[in-house]
Amino acid sequence: MPEQYLDANQSRVGPPNPYELKLAGALSEIFASGSHELPAIISGLNNLGLNAPDGNPWDEARFRSEMRRLGD
Repeated sequence: MPEQYLDANQSRVGPPNPYELKLAGALSEIFASGSHELPAIISGLNNLGLNAPDGNPWDEARFRSEMRRLGD
């Protein structure tokens, strides 16, 4: 039976940069703590001191925009 799920790296055009690795690590830490809802993820990123790419604290609009950008 063919695999029904996407390969996590199939859309990558190159290796992750340091920012992407740091963001992925922070998200992994947040998910591992049991937080899965968007407000908790936003709060977790801000509590870890990881700002959005524009240097401001994360909010839902910034997070959605960044996830969209990274997914392209």
